[in-house]
Amino acid sequence: MSAQELRIGMVGYAFMGAAHSQAWRTVNRVFDLPLRARMVAVAGQHADRVSAAAHQLGWEESTTDWRTLVDRPDIDVIDICTPGDSHAEIALAALAAGKHVLCEKPLANSLDEARAMASAAAAADARSMCGYNYRRVPAAALMREYVTSGRLGAIRHVRAVYLQDWIVDPAFPLVWRLRKERSGSGALGDIGSHIVDLTQYVTGQSIASVSALTETFVRSRPLPGEAAAGLGGVAATGFGEVTVDDAALFLARFGGGAVGTFEATRFATGRKNGLRIEINGEHGSLAFDLERLNELEYYDARLPGPEQGFRRILVTEPGHPYLSAWWPPGHVIGWEHSFTHQARDFIDAVATGGELRPSFADALGVQLVLDAVERSASAGAWTTV
Repeated sequence: MSAQELRIGMVGYAFMGAAHSQAWRTVNRVFDLPLRARMVAVAGQHADRVSAAAHQLGWEESTTDWRTLVDRPDIDVIDICTPGDSHAEIALAALAAGKHVLCEKPLANSLDEARAMASAAAAADARSMCGYNYRRVPAAALMREYVTSGRLGAIRHVRAVYLQDWIVDPAFPLVWRLRKERSGSGALGDIGSHIVDLTQYVTGQSIASVSALTETFVRSRPLPGEAAAGLGGVAATGFGEVTVDDAALFLARFGGGAVGTFEATRFATGRKNGLRIEINGEHGSLAFDLERLNELEYYDARLPGPEQGFRRILVTEPGHPYLSAWWPPGHVIGWEHSFTHQARDFIDAVATGGELRPSFADALGVQLVLDAVERSASAGAWTTV
């Protein structure tokens, strides 16, 4: 690291790349940190597109070869925002070169890749973290504080859903997220991984066994033409097979004794980004809904009967997680702020030697659950994680 700077190289510049760029641009303008993020270079496959993205997103340079970022002595961090099929290769090369690594979720496309990444991270001198950004939503972080402080007592039951509808139309094209060789899995890995990580983080318990089913409702889709970029329009050039799940549902037993129900689907018509988790304990309950991102619902069963009922906590106070750096109480923040908080924690931990969570080992724990869900759905039986 150069004096007072943490120099970033990012691989990938689409949806997640834009979100990460927003965070790197913003973090030092909000938080007082030991190091300043410098957005040195971004890598992508197409020279014209990555050059335009660099200009728009605030990067100093662009390249079509991510390996040049790994080799450059003036880059300290490799930020991986690519599809899952390249996570392992990039992360392993970066760690071997002594770079710190921030890798988007899920960690890898396979359990073997995730294990290799976690092993390399444990042996490396550099630091690494997986980007499960919903941990950094202040209301979700406050939820964890309530659980860990014992306000709910023993955790009994967990409910978690992540509902989307962006592929309900059978004419939607066969984008990379619908191809197993690129994405590893479908709704399970893309959005199901978020609720697996978030519930394990909030409860402090790991999922021990699952009973699952998965379904693919539309099994072939139009192949995207050259003009189709990202999730946009399609110039059909035939049809191809969908090789991932459209929906994944499972029951879970946690190691600490709790039970849980999980749903991840892209076929919940009318739901755009509906993540919700509810934690029921012996002394009360908590609920968080991403579509009401600045709120937490809390039920305290220890109050006298006439005073009981779910109450809404507006999570905007300076004493709530992350919020002392933002606006006066009642002035809400948004989805993108979770990435700024992620960048804040990453920079601070690298600078001070603090703990980086979720680590690659934590992300491997999520990958183990995803693997057990797939095995359970295939066998039609309860499966140990």
